[in-house]
Amino acid sequence: MRWRDPRVPLTAAAGTGAVGLVAALLSGVSPGIVGAVAGVVAAAIAAVSLFAGLLRGADRRRATAVRWLAGGSVTWLVGVGVRPLAGGTPFAVTFADLVVLVGTAMLTVGTGLSATRPAHGRALLRDLADSYICAGALFVIGWVLLLGPSYRRADDAGTFAITIALPLLCLILACAVGPAVLPIRRSAWPMGLAALAVLAAITASETGTALARVSGDAPPLLGVWLAPAAFLLLAAVPWSGRTACAADPDEEEPSVGQATSWLIAALPLILVVAATAVVLLRVLGGRVQGPVPVLALVSASIVCVLVVRLFVVLMETGRMRRLVDLGERQLQDLAESTGDVVLLCDYDGVVREIGEGVEITYGYRPDELVGGTIFDYIHPEDAPGIQVALRAMSLDEEPVEGPGTCMIACRVRASDGTWRPTESVATRHVRGEDLLLVTTRDVSDQEALRNQVAHLTFHDGVTGLPNRAYFEERTREVLARPGASSAVVVFLDLDGFTAVNDSVGHASGDYLLGQAARRLRAAVRADDTLARWGGDEFAVLLEAAVDAQTAVDLAERLVRTVSSEPFRVADRDIALTASVGVAFAEDDVSSADLIRNADVAMARAKDLGGRRVEVFAAHMHADVVRRLELAADLQRALLENQFAIEYQPVVDLATSRVTAVEALVRWWRGSAFVPPEHFLGPAEDTGLIVPLSEWILREACREVAAWRASSWDIGLSLNLSARQIMAPRFVETVESALAESGLPPSALTLEVIEEMLVEDADETITRLSELRRLGVRLAIDDFGTGYASLAFLRQLPVDMIKIDPSFVSGLGRDETLTLLTRTIVRLGHDLGLIVVAEGIERPEQLELLREMGCTRGQGFLVARPMAARGVDSLMRTSLSSLHSGV
Repeated sequence: MRWRDPRVPLTAAAGTGAVGLVAALLSGVSPGIVGAVAGVVAAAIAAVSLFAGLLRGADRRRATAVRWLAGGSVTWLVGVGVRPLAGGTPFAVTFADLVVLVGTAMLTVGTGLSATRPAHGRALLRDLADSYICAGALFVIGWVLLLGPSYRRADDAGTFAITIALPLLCLILACAVGPAVLPIRRSAWPMGLAALAVLAAITASETGTALARVSGDAPPLLGVWLAPAAFLLLAAVPWSGRTACAADPDEEEPSVGQATSWLIAALPLILVVAATAVVLLRVLGGRVQGPVPVLALVSASIVCVLVVRLFVVLMETGRMRRLVDLGERQLQDLAESTGDVVLLCDYDGVVREIGEGVEITYGYRPDELVGGTIFDYIHPEDAPGIQVALRAMSLDEEPVEGPGTCMIACRVRASDGTWRPTESVATRHVRGEDLLLVTTRDVSDQEALRNQVAHLTFHDGVTGLPNRAYFEERTREVLARPGASSAVVVFLDLDGFTAVNDSVGHASGDYLLGQAARRLRAAVRADDTLARWGGDEFAVLLEAAVDAQTAVDLAERLVRTVSSEPFRVADRDIALTASVGVAFAEDDVSSADLIRNADVAMARAKDLGGRRVEVFAAHMHADVVRRLELAADLQRALLENQFAIEYQPVVDLATSRVTAVEALVRWWRGSAFVPPEHFLGPAEDTGLIVPLSEWILREACREVAAWRASSWDIGLSLNLSARQIMAPRFVETVESALAESGLPPSALTLEVIEEMLVEDADETITRLSELRRLGVRLAIDDFGTGYASLAFLRQLPVDMIKIDPSFVSGLGRDETLTLLTRTIVRLGHDLGLIVVAEGIERPEQLELLREMGCTRGQGFLVARPMAARGVDSLMRTSLSSLHSGV
């Protein structure tokens, strides 16, 4: 056997490329020495680069793998570095070769850890089989091309086997991790590939070194620079931007135990190859002509492993197919248990298989549908879209829902001829690419529920008409059209409907609203939108172009429709009227403003007595705004004590003596005087009249009580509002004011108008009767102008009636008014009541009243309203001097 010159180092990890080689040749240095230096430098650079990658913030998941690779590079370069020192040893394998092998093993562990976790169980056996097949195939190729000729030239078969043991072990290590590195597609893939390239380069380099040792020649030039180039590639990976240092959220951090498991995983393969080598040595027994036994043994082992591997694959395939079939049956059973229909069809819609659930859901037997097409049962309007979706799946176009999945919504004809809404999911079947697995669900109940929810959302549950939300949205749509300025909104309110609920109950009131809705629906045109706005209010949207007169005619027809005949509710007839407001769309008017204008016009019609139609005008909205502002100012004035009380004397017409004063409220808003008729109405509407009247009551009682304490026999009259009478604890408030002021109850006279005795008559009479039992006197103000009958004088024991100024104003000029006034005075005398005439402004009125026997009166002729100081002066002055000219 020929050996090399000891001055020439035998190493395969050499070279930094063509530049280093040229420099070495020019300097006369051996390429082997250059290769050793280049390998050491490249491995050192790789180790430093890997450790630097860890220091700059490496991911802990791959830190262990990087440490193994860096440590293996250092160990390998130590082995390569000391090889020249062991070049003169007589042994085929030196201590440096063992260090190189250890470094290679460490690189193998790092390569495996950078790929994935070690396999276990069947996966481990599969990987070992794949590794052995790869190693054996490469060995056979290497034997045919390189090792066989060298073996035939070798003097000693044992020495040859020992010499090629190192590259063979390197080959085994590289093949052990190769199947785990190549398939991965993770963040560690570049690191794993670079490390695998280092292992392949070491294997090739060590093979060249072994062949050079056997033949005594210099190692090939390829082996001089292949390993250094691979280490430089590994050194560049941590700085490439996608490395093993990058975090991968679905990977686990390897541990030291996992690192050592790579060596344990490769141990069976090493033992198999070692056993094969022993068998080779035993078979050869020295010199055997030809490589046939070696190739036969290795090839036979590869074939055996392949057969076993194929058998395992077939078993796993059968097992997977059984699992797929079981899963398919379970999926079909599960779908049918939930009411879904499962079927198999091709991309043309031809049904291959269909579940039994189709008979329960749609009434078809499965054998009726198999062989037919699904488009025979799909609604013609839905079929084109489904055909497009199936065509896209057949062309491997990725649907929006995901790869191989298509959502289908269509209508399916049942056996009874009805169209059922359905939702289906179509996926590619595992049996073949030409089949689709379709799961169909009947969503008729869900669709009906959605329609019901939509109807309830936009319709009124009492009348069945569209509701406020629908009307507002429809008005917006109409006004958004070109030429929408001709749209008209009509608002209608049922007059007196509150009394219906109070008398016959809300259920009967809802029944009446249903009747009113049917009448109104018959009165409007078919293309108009009638909606219930809320409560007893209805709204009509005239969408088609109409002129002003047509809209007003429709509004008047609605009024007549409501009041034409009574509504029959709870076995009684209830007559109602309606107040209607009309608003016309103008340029740039919004839907909200148009609806508001109609509502304002309707409120105006209601304020004017109802049963009428009012067309919106700009001043109506201004009036509403003014009333709102006035209400806000009223509340502020009440808090800031801006109100004052004036007193109008009531005198005995026979003696001209002041017998009482009527308290009148006055409001000075800043320096401006606000007439009572301007703010008492808003105060009544907003409810502020209750605290305002309570303040007037307490202040007037206190002032009159002080006058009476000065020996002036004088009474107090106050007007009551409807809200004040109905306020909680009203009777207790009057009683408290009398107690606090010390005013006797008989000195207080509370006045009510006749209309208050008609509206809520029972409750009003009850409250007034409680006041009467306290000793408070009661009076009917503006007597003769209201709707109350004389029967109320019997039900409610009043003490006084006050003749309305409209009667007094006609005395001496209008015979009818004079006669009516005389009749009222006589009626009061006959009933034993005190009669007070209001609005005395002329002397002849005073004389006629005295002649008629009217006992008391008040008016500008007698005395104007005055502050408390004026009343004090009047008390000390004879009234006769004031009327000396009468």
